[in-house]
Amino acid sequence: MKVLLVEDYGPVRTSVAQGLREAGFAVDATGDGEEGLWYAQTGQYDAIVLDLMLPTLDGLTILQRLREQENPVPVLILTAKDTVGDRVRGLDRGADDYLVKPFAFEELLARVRALVRRKYEATSPAVCIGDLEIDTPTRTVRRAGQTVDLTAREYGILEFLALRAGQVVTRTEMWEHLYGFDGEPDSNVIDVYIARLRRRLERGKRPRLIHTRRGLGYVLGEST
Repeated sequence: MKVLLVEDYGPVRTSVAQGLREAGFAVDATGDGEEGLWYAQTGQYDAIVLDLMLPTLDGLTILQRLREQENPVPVLILTAKDTVGDRVRGLDRGADDYLVKPFAFEELLARVRALVRRKYEATSPAVCIGDLEIDTPTRTVRRAGQTVDLTAREYGILEFLALRAGQVVTRTEMWEHLYGFDGEPDSNVIDVYIARLRRRLERGKRPRLIHTRRGLGYVLGEST
């Protein structure tokens, strides 16, 4: 999944971005409000972690503009402002969650994961498609009870397909959700990872779960 982090304090921005990446997220990060708004309006994100005190444009203004444009991306406000009035203003502007500094990274990560599940209407952290089980907090994959070892990128693609099970997911959508702005789109890379995933998931002649829709993309499901 892909997260935008807008935080002006460098050490916090660096540590949170690193932690999110280590947890399997693709991350775009900036410390500038105007640039943060540009990222949010231009990219495809599963969640935004947004500070309120930012140079050039404050976080509440960014949030308000996104909601005025009917951008539904889940937003977690991350701020040192901890009064009831501050929280109310943030939630009234359209924030989905609110975390006060200082904070434990594990809590931030859990809240971001919860926002992503809510976006894809996944009520449980475990996603099941047939005999395929994906535990998103631990990033563990099993098929027919057997653990499937995946690389971070393979897991990212599988999780994205699983959260949209039964729907066609294009190569472009997968690329945008798995890579930051510093990557150059290359559909062949996605095809290579899909081929690897199929080999790992279909060991023992198990039925195919990832189906190709020629000219469109891929669908994860039990039937073609």
